[in-house]
Amino acid sequence: MPLITFTSDFGLSDHYVAKTKALVLKANPKVEIFDISHNIRPFDVSHMGYVLHSVYQDFPAGTIHLIGSADTTFQQNEYVFAELEGHLFVGPNNGILSLIDDRQPKTVIKLNTPNGFMSVPAIAAQIAAGENPNSFGEPLAEHKQFMQRKARATRKEISGHVIRVDHYGNLITNIEKTDFDILSRDRKYTITFGRERQNTVHDFITQVEPGEVFFVFNSNERLMLGINQGNGAQLLGLEFDSPIHIAFEE
Repeated sequence: MPLITFTSDFGLSDHYVAKTKALVLKANPKVEIFDISHNIRPFDVSHMGYVLHSVYQDFPAGTIHLIGSADTTFQQNEYVFAELEGHLFVGPNNGILSLIDDRQPKTVIKLNTPNGFMSVPAIAAQIAAGENPNSFGEPLAEHKQFMQRKARATRKEISGHVIRVDHYGNLITNIEKTDFDILSRDRKYTITFGRERQNTVHDFITQVEPGEVFFVFNSNERLMLGINQGNGAQLLGLEFDSPIHIAFEE
């Protein structure tokens, strides 16, 4: 039986997560539910998209990813089923799919949810039990999408920005390792961030002393900067959308 993951901005101090899981188990007592995170910043679709993008493909193909979002749970909203890169998603039609992956889903179905989000957990459970997703709604020609901002790469420079400040205060950018590796081959470079400059990308954070600035590519192959054993966002004065530039010498 496929695994169900559950991601939400419901937090853990109230009953919302337990209520959702109870609805899943009521419809399918045998299903296994794995929590990804319920500490998504409230109403922050970008944060949720980043978290799911970072981890969903590490689960087995066929996993069902249930998504709960406060911006849609307590009001009328469309909910969809989607198949994306061999994974199945059940959640709101609020643009989240386009933030999880910029590739188009193979299938999108508008779900019949007479009780709003309260209908959604049972649908996920029944799909896990082998029910055909088509029996829960109708094909949807177009779903809500956001345009993801990409770093701009030329032979002379890469211009990107911070897309996420993580739990440690590290600043994750949209600069990808593939672009950097191609443009930095046998060339010197200067990284500019705020009023600071640096000319080294490290392999590991521990290559710098505590309190010093590091640049590494994280597990998603995105350039990340921070302070070793410190809060980079606070100490460097950077935040979401702060610009990062890498200039390459000829």
